[in-house]
Amino acid sequence: MWLLYAGIGFLGGQILAALLVGIAAALAGQYHQLTALSKLAEPPTWYILSTLFGLWGGFLGAAVLASRLRGTKHLAADLGIRFRWIDLLGIPIGVGGQYLIALIYVPIAPHIHNFHERFAAPAQRLTGGAHGVGYAAIVVATAVGAPFFEEVFFRGLLLRALARLFGRWGGWVGPTLAIVISGVLFGLAHAESLQLLGLAVFGVVLGAVSYRTGRLGMNVVAHASFNILALSAVVLPALLWSPGPG
Repeated sequence: MWLLYAGIGFLGGQILAALLVGIAAALAGQYHQLTALSKLAEPPTWYILSTLFGLWGGFLGAAVLASRLRGTKHLAADLGIRFRWIDLLGIPIGVGGQYLIALIYVPIAPHIHNFHERFAAPAQRLTGGAHGVGYAAIVVATAVGAPFFEEVFFRGLLLRALARLFGRWGGWVGPTLAIVISGVLFGLAHAESLQLLGLAVFGVVLGAVSYRTGRLGMNVVAHASFNILALSAVVLPALLWSPGPG
C-alpha cells in the first residue's frame, strides 16, 4: 500500500505543481506564455518555486497518507525523521558523491558534444533566471527544501515500501534490490537523460545510508551538501562536472 501511496503522491505532486504554476503565471500576467516559459533554459524564479512547492506537496502528502492509513500515525517514527550530531558525516558523503559522479563520467565526457554545458544545465536552469531575493529563495529551496522533502519521499516512504516488499529475500538480495530500485527511481524522477546515471548512483548511496542508519538525518545532510556543491559549480564551473541538484 505504501507503494500505491507513493505513486499517488508523485502524480499528485505533478498536478499540484501545474496548478501552482498556473496560478503564479496568472498573477504575473503571463498565463498565455506558459508553454514558452516551460521551454526556457532559465525560467523565471516564480516558475521554478511554484513547481518545487507543488512537487513537495505531493511528496509530503503521500508520506502523511501512508503514515495515517498504514502506519502508526506518527510521521517521524514511521519514516525515520530523526537527526543526531553524527549525521554531520553526511557532509563528506554529499561532497564525495559529487566527485564520485565526476569520476564515473570521465570516460563518457569526451564522446558527448558540449558535455560540460549540458551537464551543468539543471543547476543553471534553477538559478540562471534568479537575482537578489529570488536567487536567495532558490538557494534555500535547493539546499534545505529539496533535501528534506525528497528524502522523506524517496528514502522515507519509497525505500521502506520496497524493503518491506522484498523483505530479507536471499539474505542481502532483497535489501539490495530495494536500495537500487529506489535509487534508479530517484534518478528517473529528475527527468534528466544525461544526468540520470549520476543521480541514480547518488540515489543508491543515499539508500544505503538510510538502510544502514534507519533514519533520514544523515541523508538530508548528505543531500544538502550534494546540492550546495552543485549550485557552487554554476559559479565555479571548473570545480567539477556536476549533474545538478538532486
